[in-house]
Amino acid sequence: MKGPRGMSPEAAEALAIQALGFLAEDSERLTRFFSVTGLDPDGIREAAGAPGFLAGVLAYLASDEAMAREFTAAASCAPDDIFRAHTALGGQPWEREIP
Repeated sequence: MKGPRGMSPEAAEALAIQALGFLAEDSERLTRFFSVTGLDPDGIREAAGAPGFLAGVLAYLASDEAMAREFTAAASCAPDDIFRAHTALGGQPWEREIP
């Protein structure tokens, strides 16, 4: 079930899996992801089943504005969808910078 502006857990999971695929399709993005998270190809298989992993993928993606823009263009989704999916997967909400 989703809230008025929320996203269902199923839709959030699908978006996070799509984000992981987006990272994996470019060796530079994937290498950086492994470097930042400390994971490797074998470790990612194990980590994928851990609670919070997919929310972490979305948090990582959102931490790089240019990469997040590339992803939302490729996935044909709104930038807010990353935030909504992260929250739906149990990720802690983050504060947006307000100019």
